[in-house]
Amino acid sequence: MTTTAPKNTTPPRLSLVIPAYNEAGRIERTLRHVLQYFDAQPYSAEVIVVDDGSTDATAGIIRAFHTPYRTPVHLHQLSENRGKGAAVKAGMLEVAQGEFRIFFDADGSTPIEEVEKLWPLLDSGVDVVLASRSLPDSQVEVHQAKYREAMGRVFNRILHILKLTSFIDTQCGFKAFSATATEQLFRRQTLDGFSFDVELLHIAEKLELRIEEIPVRWRNSRASRVNPVTDSMRMFWDLLVIRYRDWKHVYD
Repeated sequence: MTTTAPKNTTPPRLSLVIPAYNEAGRIERTLRHVLQYFDAQPYSAEVIVVDDGSTDATAGIIRAFHTPYRTPVHLHQLSENRGKGAAVKAGMLEVAQGEFRIFFDADGSTPIEEVEKLWPLLDSGVDVVLASRSLPDSQVEVHQAKYREAMGRVFNRILHILKLTSFIDTQCGFKAFSATATEQLFRRQTLDGFSFDVELLHIAEKLELRIEEIPVRWRNSRASRVNPVTDSMRMFWDLLVIRYRDWKHVYD
C-alpha cells in the first residue's frame, strides 16, 4: 500500500475521496472538472484518488497529473483489488485530513456542484449527509436500465424488511461526513464491497448520529463497474452479514 499524500500542518476544510478501479479512461476528465470547481471556492480542499489495485494506467495517470490548480491531488494505492468499500475506507481514514469528508464516484454521476447543497447541513452540525436519487426533488437526468432500477427497488425493500436502514437510497455514490463521524463509522466498517454504504448507514443510525438525505442531480454512467448478477447476489448476501454482525454486537 503506497500513498503520495503528505501530511499537512493545516487540515483542509474538505477532503474528496474518489475510489478508482481501472478508471484510466475517465479519471483525468473527472479530476479536471473537480479541481476547476474547488479552485473557485473560498475554502480549502484536497482530492484523494484511491487506486483499488487497478490493472490499467489509472495510477500512472494520477502520478503524471500536473495542473495549474491550487487544490492538491493525492494518490493512495491498494496493493490488490479489494472492493469499493475498502478503497473508500482507506481514503477516508488513512489519508483524508479534512474537517469534512466526501466520497465521490469516479464517473461523476452526481455533479461536483452538488457539494453546495451540503454546507448548510454540515455547518449546522449534521454528522452524515447522503445524496438521494429517489426524493421528490431529485433530478435523474439519465436513468439506469429498467431492470436495474427494479433490482434497486427490491434491494431497498429487503433493507427495510431486515430493518437495516430507514433511508430510501443507500447506494448513491455521494456521501459527506464530519471528521468525527468518519472516525466513528469507518473504523466499525467491515464490508469491502458495494454494500458498505448500507453498513455505514446502519451503524450511523445505531449510534444515533444526525443524518440527512438530500435530493441531487444524477446521471447514470453506462460504464458502471457493478455487475448486475454477481455483484447483486453478493450485495444481497451482505445484507444478511450486516444483520448477523449486528446481532453479534460487532458494531457496538
